[in-house]
Amino acid sequence: MFDLIIRNGTVVDGQKRPRFTADVGVTGDRIVAVESLAGAEAHAEIDATDRVVAPGFIDVHTHSDAVLLTQPHLLSKTSQGFTTEFLMLDGISYAPVNAQTVHAWIQYLRALDGLRFEQYTGWESIADYMALLDGKSAQNVATFVPYANVRTLALGFGERHANDYQLVDIQELVRAGMRDGACGLSTGLDYVDECFAGTDELAAAALGMRAEQGVYVTHVRYARGTLEGVKEAVEIGRRAGVPVHISHLKGNTAAEVEALIDYIDLVAVNEVDFSFDVYPYMGSSTMLQYLLPLEVWNDGVLAAYGKLADPALRERFQRRLETMNLAQITFAWMPGRDNRHLCGMTLEQYVRRTRRRAADALCDLLIEEGMAVLLVFQRTEDGLEAEFLDHPCYMMGSDGIFFPGGKIHPRQYGSATRLLGHYVRRKRLMSLEDAVYKLSGFPAARHKLRGRGAVRKGYFADLVIFDPETVHDNATFDDPHQLSTGIEHVLVNGVPILREGQPVSGALPGRYLRFGVE
Repeated sequence: MFDLIIRNGTVVDGQKRPRFTADVGVTGDRIVAVESLAGAEAHAEIDATDRVVAPGFIDVHTHSDAVLLTQPHLLSKTSQGFTTEFLMLDGISYAPVNAQTVHAWIQYLRALDGLRFEQYTGWESIADYMALLDGKSAQNVATFVPYANVRTLALGFGERHANDYQLVDIQELVRAGMRDGACGLSTGLDYVDECFAGTDELAAAALGMRAEQGVYVTHVRYARGTLEGVKEAVEIGRRAGVPVHISHLKGNTAAEVEALIDYIDLVAVNEVDFSFDVYPYMGSSTMLQYLLPLEVWNDGVLAAYGKLADPALRERFQRRLETMNLAQITFAWMPGRDNRHLCGMTLEQYVRRTRRRAADALCDLLIEEGMAVLLVFQRTEDGLEAEFLDHPCYMMGSDGIFFPGGKIHPRQYGSATRLLGHYVRRKRLMSLEDAVYKLSGFPAARHKLRGRGAVRKGYFADLVIFDPETVHDNATFDDPHQLSTGIEHVLVNGVPILREGQPVSGALPGRYLRFGVE
């Protein structure tokens, strides 16, 4: 007697094998049969005729770290078929921390996922933080060691350079994170305090995970140009002897995309074990404070707030803003109720309405909102991302940021379903088998999530059942909180979390998936 039989589905197994028709039997948290189960009995059945049965999708780049504490079902993601969320990306998160750093991180990250000071319960290590989610969310969670957190524990905040003794401390903190189950080291080299870390320091830090072959996962130095940033990442991986993964790879012009692909094909894959993730949209989203001159962070996060009134800083900020198209940047979220009506408004419209210089208007808004303002950057060169999506090194990373009611980027609600509906069914950019592999089997293998990423006997029953003829995204930049269509059933560790397109109340079977551990 099975717990569940999924009958007559089209199995796309996550390993790029041609699709085939089979029944899938589930008992407990495992797939126990992928074959004809005619005559077999089960406590429950799902008729998957004309439906695809695939491994649960894995999002390798999220900003769900704090969101999952208050939104444990996170329907924006489960309705796309995501069964696993990777956390602590871009080198910035809420662990590891100590009493001297935690409040700075809560302040800095408020515009990314909204954690409030009163939600801090005393955690310090990565293991402490992940224990808050283990068995308490609908999805599985996995993580990386966020480098900025490590760096500030070893050096403190501010523009400092690590000496040999501090590098030893950094390497031990990376090893501690790996012992806690992290899958590698993440960096975000345009963010605090990683922007002050040089190539030598980063290569030394990555040595801390060489024995385990954790992955160096990086938001590169985009300020230097994407290609130069990717080259630096490859150099770091080569020196440390570890795999390299580029977060949210993007190019702003066709020529830049071509140059990136040429470099990847001719150099990167021959130098290191290389991969990257992309979300299937143009445009991006990040914090307004990201646009400030780097020197605002020289004395740390908590000191930065007081510098926003400095006329010299505002002058430098103004010069930078004058190089940007403020008509293509919109406000996505901010905590103050008095300013929520600004969400969806462009920065150009806001500045014009204030009748002030852009730097003055935006610095004063940052002061008013406690530095917590989220932006969306819209781009008109639609389609450039497609050049990356069928590359053999590509896997899915939504880079999603969630705030209820905000005018957030639609990638939070539509990344996986946009890939399946727009790029597989409509544009025929890749086969369904390839797309499912990039959503499941490839990321599971890359990050050593044992027993995940395949519809195979003995594997964990993380499963998605969807209609290949109707699956698509509905979220837009104007209306980003629209759930996807076509994802009908989602199981995590054998437990249904989505049934006939609706969330299953109280179902929180997600686990903390540790690197290399089944």
